[in-house]
Amino acid sequence: MSGAHHRRKQPDLVRATILAEAGALAARIGVQALTVQAVAEASGVTKGGLLHHFPSKDLMVRALQAEAIDAFQSAIAGYMAADPLPQGRFTRAYVRTCLDGAADGPSPMLIAALWADPILRRDWYDWMARQETRHAATDGTPQLQQLRFAADGVWLALTNGNDVSDWLDRLLDATRA
Repeated sequence: MSGAHHRRKQPDLVRATILAEAGALAARIGVQALTVQAVAEASGVTKGGLLHHFPSKDLMVRALQAEAIDAFQSAIAGYMAADPLPQGRFTRAYVRTCLDGAADGPSPMLIAALWADPILRRDWYDWMARQETRHAATDGTPQLQQLRFAADGVWLALTNGNDVSDWLDRLLDATRA
């Protein structure tokens, strides 16, 4: 029996660390400039260790996007559960997630980096189309869709450090008009 110390494997923690570092790097330098080696170094794993969890950069980025969508959807669900008014509930939750849910949802910088890729952007909007269909009975009006688009634009303004604090209440008020 060897006297060498064996580190306890924690694959879920390693995977989460890799995705967190990939997200931080993508937000800073963009998805196109992201490399497996840079993510491995930032994560404190070998390139081989990273490739064990994500066999390619594309699969890592897709996992990053899936995690961002899951976080966004979870934040929306939380806001919806706390909103007693059915009409416009999804839109209010969407607006809150974009403009008030930075701690709960993905960062605007990460989403901007993912949106820069046409395939990833299409996947995001396919997800959004499914949400709009799901919530059509309460949030299917053109006015509510315009408010969600406005929230997207204001959310992207956050990536430039713009002060958008007054937009939250304006957009939420408009969902009740």
